Amino acid sequence: MLIDLKIKNYALIEQLEMNPSPVLNIITGETGAGKSIMLGAIGLLLGNRADSKLLFNQEQKCVIEGVFDISQYNLKEVFVAEDLDFDEHCILRREISPSGKSRAFVNDTPVTLDVLRKIGENLMDIHSQHDTLQLGDTSFQLNILDIYAGNTSLDIYAGNLSYLKDYNETYRKYKKLESDYKKLTDQLAQAQKELDYNTFLLNELEEINLQEDEQEQLETELKELENAEDIKLKLTQAVQYLTESEFNITSALKDTVQLIGQLAAFSPKYDELRTRTESCMIELNDVAGELEDAERRTEADPARTTEVQERLNTIYTLQRKHQVQTIAELLEIQRELEGKVGSVLNLDNALSTTEKAMKDAEKEMLEKAAVLSERRKASFGQFEQELYTLLAELGMPNARIVIQHKAAIPTATGTDEISILFSANKGAQPQSLVKAASGGEFSRLMLSIKYMLADKTALPTIVFDEIDTGISGEVAVKVGRMMQQMAQKHQIIAISHLPQIAAQGNSHYFVYKHDTEDRTISRVKKLSDKERVDEIAHMIAGANPSASAYKSAKELLSL
Repeated sequence: MLIDLKIKNYALIEQLEMNPSPVLNIITGETGAGKSIMLGAIGLLLGNRADSKLLFNQEQKCVIEGVFDISQYNLKEVFVAEDLDFDEHCILRREISPSGKSRAFVNDTPVTLDVLRKIGENLMDIHSQHDTLQLGDTSFQLNILDIYAGNTSLDIYAGNLSYLKDYNETYRKYKKLESDYKKLTDQLAQAQKELDYNTFLLNELEEINLQEDEQEQLETELKELENAEDIKLKLTQAVQYLTESEFNITSALKDTVQLIGQLAAFSPKYDELRTRTESCMIELNDVAGELEDAERRTEADPARTTEVQERLNTIYTLQRKHQVQTIAELLEIQRELEGKVGSVLNLDNALSTTEKAMKDAEKEMLEKAAVLSERRKASFGQFEQELYTLLAELGMPNARIVIQHKAAIPTATGTDEISILFSANKGAQPQSLVKAASGGEFSRLMLSIKYMLADKTALPTIVFDEIDTGISGEVAVKVGRMMQQMAQKHQIIAISHLPQIAAQGNSHYFVYKHDTEDRTISRVKKLSDKERVDEIAHMIAGANPSASAYKSAKELLSL
């Protein structure tokens, strides 16, 4: 429960501190005095978005801090799940700088707004007039029934997920697989459209059996084949110059070696020159031999020329077709085509695997949806009867509550569509809440539902913002008593305009405006017993209460 609340530099609040009672706290004050501002500040503490324009002093930061006693609640696992230190006195703090930068802390540890919300939603529930309007929404009604049926409860000691969360995780798993299956189906359809063409291109490249350096070798061979006669003639002439003519080079070099060898006796340098000349002669002999071999091999071969030309033409055609210039690039395209053609088979396998997993997940999801649905339907009768009994106590003895149910396609909340039908008058056919309930009836419905759900939740603190709208008289007294009963298990903070409810509080806080020289400030004070009589008398009769108003105020307090 909330044991201390500090608000500094927020809207009309310069500085405020409250120490609420652990049971029923009533907050009253004139319209516009700042009651809703306090709720806005608490909302920031629970993770709502911040606006620097709401700073009281635009040059100072806003600080909102709440201290909660959570020693009686099993919330340690919530803190462990968020990797936060657990303390029986939990401190939530929110800071907003003049620049608009917001910071959040849990037990002095910086956290994100998401984490602050997760912690805050386990500490406090704020019921506003907006929630009363939400009561007409079927998804909101379904959430109410899930809380009532215990589908949102979590056994933190056994480590079990709630029925709703367990289903939701299976649903998200199924939807993920369904999305994956659709993507694979689309990919496979696109791949199959291209399969025939890619297979044709791949077969064309595979049949030619390209080799890495083939093009250069073929181009060189073709040049030789096309110029074979000229090459053979020149080779013949070269061989003649080296070995066959009357004055051939190799014979001349042989004679030269002999002559220089005769000079070796005169100086070592001639012996060295002889050796070098002899090496030249040996090299030329080798060259001559290779030229002779080349000359013998060189022959005009029209058939081979045609074969090489055709091979090269095929390569050139493929290069133009694929807009590349080398065999290496063609081979890379071949590998890519192999991947594309092979991927169709891989996609087909992946599709089959994903389809099986999706069907398994769907089966599991529908099984859990069925369990969730049965639990919901099993709670309908008790919910209707209990709500009817409470509404009768609140002055609506002819009210009828009927829960309409129909099966629906799976969504994140299950396979059920729920609608709470209501009629306030005898003989009237129950209709949807939006059509059938007035403002006061909505308020009583919402309070009754909150009363019913109070025992189903482990929230330390519940805040009611003018849930008494549209009621008065004896009904208001009964509403106050319901709040007192709820306060036996939960700390209740209620903003009210009704004296009958204000008189039921264990603590009574009064919000008022105080005018300084330059601006208006909202302040709050805890009323003494005498001040409570004065305030309730003012709530009954206005600015100048009569003696009878004071008497009525005392009677309400004595009740």
